[in-house]
Amino acid sequence: MEDSYCPDCKRLTEIVFDHSAGDTICSECGLILEAHSVDETSEWRTFSNESSDHDPNRVGGPLNPLLADGGLSTTISKTNGGSNELLSCSLGKWQSRGANPDRNRIQAFKSIAAMADRLGLVTTIKDRANEIYKKVEDQKPLKGRNQDAILAACLYIACRQENKARTVKEICSVVNGATKKEIGRAKEFIVKHLEVEMGHSMEMGTIHAADYLRRFCSNLGMANQAVKAAHEAIQKSEELDIRLVPVFFYLGQQRSPISIAAAVIYIIIQLSDDKKPLKDISVVTRVAEGTIKNSYKDLSPHLSQIIPSWFAKEEDIKNLHA
Repeated sequence: MEDSYCPDCKRLTEIVFDHSAGDTICSECGLILEAHSVDETSEWRTFSNESSDHDPNRVGGPLNPLLADGGLSTTISKTNGGSNELLSCSLGKWQSRGANPDRNRIQAFKSIAAMADRLGLVTTIKDRANEIYKKVEDQKPLKGRNQDAILAACLYIACRQENKARTVKEICSVVNGATKKEIGRAKEFIVKHLEVEMGHSMEMGTIHAADYLRRFCSNLGMANQAVKAAHEAIQKSEELDIRLVPVFFYLGQQRSPISIAAAVIYIIIQLSDDKKPLKDISVVTRVAEGTIKNSYKDLSPHLSQIIPSWFAKEEDIKNLHA
């Protein structure tokens, strides 16, 4: 309770709020100090007719600048019976027949949000993916193209631009109707057309092995010391500019950052007390076991330079075998 000045008591007294009537009452003499006041606190009453709907508010979603109507349009829902059911159904049918320019875009945004949620991505990445999709859709119709691949590619590009890179395989794992190759083609299609619109190359952000390392280590349940050692090994390899060029690759190509991250994790785990099978590393990183072993072989001449001395002895590093 709060104190307020009462003109009848001629002093500060405790007041009582009658929320149902909106009155402020003196607790000592009963004088109504303020009548029909407006309650500016949050409203926790639901106005839905459905008993299963427990949403404690009656406000709509936030304004969405990516939609023509800002996302504030009204949808006529079906009733659960009663005299107005026929009218409601009729109005709902007429509304569904009307042209809604944002219908496909809203569905696309929902699909992007669902994929992002399954990958545990933050809202800023969802918003960036929505912006990319809108730009592509505004510039060139997407009819005839794999919509799932386009949406997945938008999310992949958004992750790259927000420096929260995800592998194409990780993106592919949350998409039902698109393959890795289709997502790759969709990404090239989007980048090409956005570069034409902007008049310059599109910033995608550089991928580093460290971008994947912490997430992979966490999923493998590695100890903090092992994670720290793996991170230092990645940083040292980048400082020394160690280029892992497999003999079966064409000149100028090198191992992907994902393969390097997987190989470093494999090395650190072999040097730690908490050993894990190569299969577990392959499953978490989505890198083939053979690729991890080959990447390890490419790194092996440089192990004494990249493995922190505080984590493993020189003798243990020399005795390490794939």
